[in-house]
This record gives sequence, C-alpha cells and structure tokens, in this order.
Amino acid sequence: METVATMTDPTSSIRLIKDGGVAHVTLDRPDNLNTIDLAFTTRLLDIATDLAHDAGVRAVLLDGTGRSFCGGGDLKSFAAHGDALPHHLRDVTSHLHAALSVLARIEVPVVVAVHGAVAGAGIGLMALGDIVIAAESTKVVFAYNAIGFSPDGGVSWLLPRQIGARRTLELALTNRAVGSAEALQLGLVSQVVADDVLATEAAALVQQLAAGPTRSFGVTKRLIHDSLTRSYPEHLAAEGEALSASAATADGIEGLAAFLERRPPGFTGR
Repeated sequence: METVATMTDPTSSIRLIKDGGVAHVTLDRPDNLNTIDLAFTTRLLDIATDLAHDAGVRAVLLDGTGRSFCGGGDLKSFAAHGDALPHHLRDVTSHLHAALSVLARIEVPVVVAVHGAVAGAGIGLMALGDIVIAAESTKVVFAYNAIGFSPDGGVSWLLPRQIGARRTLELALTNRAVGSAEALQLGLVSQVVADDVLATEAAALVQQLAAGPTRSFGVTKRLIHDSLTRSYPEHLAAEGEALSASAATADGIEGLAAFLERRPPGFTGR
C-alpha cells in the first residue's frame, strides 16, 4: 500500500496517514490539548469508517501531538452553546460513539501511544487500544465529576472490564490523577517508556504487528472479546473451530512451514 495522506487540510483536528500497511491516526489539536468537539468526532467517524473498509490496513497506531494525548471534551466550545448544550452533546456523543463502535470492531491490531493528560473521553480512546504504550509523563484522570458530568466515550464500559469495577469507581468518584507507573500497575496501559522514545517505540511495535499474521490477530481479538459473553463450553467450541480454520489459511500454512524449515515466516494477512 502506497503512502497516502488522506487529509491535507491543515485545520483538520485529526490526521490520517497510511504507509505500508500501517494506518497512523494522530489527534492534532495541540493548542487545545487535543480536546474533543463536534468537528473532531465527525472526523474520527470518517477515519474509523475508512479504516474499517480498507483491506490494505494491517495495523493502526493512534497518538496525539503537543503536550497531551487528549484532554477530554472541549469545555470552552461546549459552554458556548448555552442552553442548547444538552442537544449539542447528543450530537457530539452520537458521532463519537459511532466512531468508537467501528474502531472496537476493527480486526487488525490497534496500538495507542499516550503522553501528558489523558482525561475524560480521551480515556475511552486510550482504552480501545489492544496495546497501550504510555510515556512517563502520562496522567490519567476521569475529570467528568469535577464539572458535574457523567462519563462518555465508553469509559464506564471499558474500564470495569479492564481494571475492575471497584478500581474504576474509585478513580471516577475521587477524580484523582493516576501517573504512568500506577497506570501500568492497574492495567490501564501495557508498558511505560521515556517520553523521548515514545514515538520510536510505538512505531517499531506497530510495524512489527503489521508484518505479522493479521488475520490470526483478528480472530484472536474476537475470541478474547467474545469470551466475556460466552459460557466456558461455548468458548472452547469456538476456539476449536477458529483454530481448525486458521490451519487452512495462507498464513497458517506459511507459519507452520516456516517453523519446520527453521526460517522467518512471510505473512500476508490471508
């Protein structure tokens, strides 16, 4: 897949660049801490839809420019709507949640690289990652209750499943900031690196994943997510069917042959 910049408008709130099977999505409102407004959510939905329909995408990297990954909602823009704010927030969340639903179903690996503030719905964007790399500067804070709002962005659904309901409630109700070390301990992030190597580490990981058996990755993601709604016997049956099917794929045949021949596999995602 050739390098393609799908958005050249310098005023765009999110950039998308595709290169060699990697889709690099960058939140790009650095002067506003990459906060979320209606234009942001509309753009995110467009990007999510694009990625979901592009068979050439083999891995996704999501990160942000400036001092922070995402500071949550753009409260200044929200306040400007006055009495019409409830209606406006329905528009914002309808686009945001549609985008998140699409991104959650993408079967290729999603790597999220976070730094600085990760607040409000920014936590939802972070939590969508299959692997989350955090810079040492990362601070995660719910923020909603500080202004009398309740969560959005899937935060109240994703976090109880990732770190447990008890820990999620404590963070939500106290609104305390969680640093990178504690975020790692809680399971909010997968690993922590120095700020100056975050971009390099994230790029290397997503390139590694893009070169892997992406069809197998997709099945693995589905199995793990579906395990939350299946009984154990049902899930064992699904695993058996999936494993048998994977043995007939091009990547399955290549992977086994490469192992027997003691050579690196050449996966194609088929």
